[in-house]
Amino acid sequence: MAQPAILPVRRRRKRSAAATAAVLGIAGLVLSGIGISEQLMPRRFTPAQQRRIEAWDVGQRWRTTPKTKLFPARAPYQLVGWPIGVPGSLHLMARRLGIARQVTCARAAGAARKIVAMLDHDGCQAVLRATYTDGTSSMVLTVGVAVLGSDFSALSAAHFLTGGVAKGRGDIARHLVLRPVPVPDTPAAAFDTRQRQLSWVVGAGSYLVLATAGFADGRPRVAVASDSYTYQEMTSLARGVAVDIATPLGVQPQVPECPGAPGC
Repeated sequence: MAQPAILPVRRRRKRSAAATAAVLGIAGLVLSGIGISEQLMPRRFTPAQQRRIEAWDVGQRWRTTPKTKLFPARAPYQLVGWPIGVPGSLHLMARRLGIARQVTCARAAGAARKIVAMLDHDGCQAVLRATYTDGTSSMVLTVGVAVLGSDFSALSAAHFLTGGVAKGRGDIARHLVLRPVPVPDTPAAAFDTRQRQLSWVVGAGSYLVLATAGFADGRPRVAVASDSYTYQEMTSLARGVAVDIATPLGVQPQVPECPGAPGC
């Protein structure tokens, strides 16, 4: 009579084990589903990865941007406070005369050993240059884009060249920097190192934009600062064109995303 009482207990044990196995199976399926869904979700970059990708994006612009877009055919600038003492500004336009071949940083800096050493220290890779003239063809300007190693390097170089005052739109360099690019049969035909009157420097991302201005008549360096109007006009030309070229180079890129499945 004792044996029949044992059978229900065994059945209950079997049912309990089956239920436990079913619960564990369902839990496993849920966990597997979560794992699969996480793998199928778009990958997320860490902040450090985002910064590296953004820096790479900016650092490639000198290669990926066509030269005719990097150096536009016309570059707007303003002559602030024109006439002198009168509020407001005069809107002017610089015209591109020619684009030079890519050169080394040492070649672009000329014989200025301190400048070459500074550019080498900041990881300068190359310099792209183009020459412009103002609307009256009385002034000429060579602007150069120096490709440096990082944002910090560009900022450090700008501070070095301007005595630590380069901010935002840059400032006048303490030294005459950037070898001019003469363009035959144009107002810049006689523009060379002896004709440099002043230089402007502005940092943009990992780039250092340099602008060197002079007169179209080939006159060597003179005390241009003694003529307040001429100095103002030449400074406005150098600053305006340099900033116009620097601005798109330093634009913050979009936050990088990784759409799609793993391996994107």
